[in-house]
Amino acid sequence: MQRLLNRANEFFDTPLTGRSRLVIALAVLLILPVFILPLWRMSLYSNQFPDGLMLDIYSYKLLGAKTPERDDLAEINSLNHYIGMKPLIEDDFTEFKWIPFVLGVLFLLGLRAAVLGKMSMLIDLLVLFSYFGLFSLWSFHHKLTLYGHNLDATAAIKVAPFTPPLFGHQTMANFEVFNYPAAGSWVMAVVPLLLLAAVWFSRPNKSGVT
Repeated sequence: MQRLLNRANEFFDTPLTGRSRLVIALAVLLILPVFILPLWRMSLYSNQFPDGLMLDIYSYKLLGAKTPERDDLAEINSLNHYIGMKPLIEDDFTEFKWIPFVLGVLFLLGLRAAVLGKMSMLIDLLVLFSYFGLFSLWSFHHKLTLYGHNLDATAAIKVAPFTPPLFGHQTMANFEVFNYPAAGSWVMAVVPLLLLAAVWFSRPNKSGVT
């Protein structure tokens, strides 16, 4: 047991190589576009809307596609009203308050790891970022479940409680619904991969070559 503890301490005390620091810096820079890129896109198609209704979910807002003729978010909320679903409004999404804050904290922790150059800081960043990503997915799925199951019993159109898809396609009434990650989520997915690469580049080895 003591040997394992000593090896763990040795690993976490490992200084980061210059290559690892550069990779961390790149990963940190990739966090910045997540503030302005959409994280998720929901698309709904029906005979009424053959060109589709589009809703983009950002880290801090909802944004429906807009044309001179219509606002897709308003159209979606109008359709939701008929089946008794609550309107999609930004104030109901607590995620819009904490996601930008957490991204900012992770950005600062990434700079700290790159500048101070310790393996323990890099591992902390990797674990926290991975947890943040997984928790955000769970939170999004939970929100979808709440919206699809808390339906007004007096609604004009009766539908069984449902959960819109987190990934992929689902038929709901006369709509075909598609839900997929958007650019911001794909950028976020690259960050932990880069952090893993940074760990690999600074892994301890018996030869002492870094």
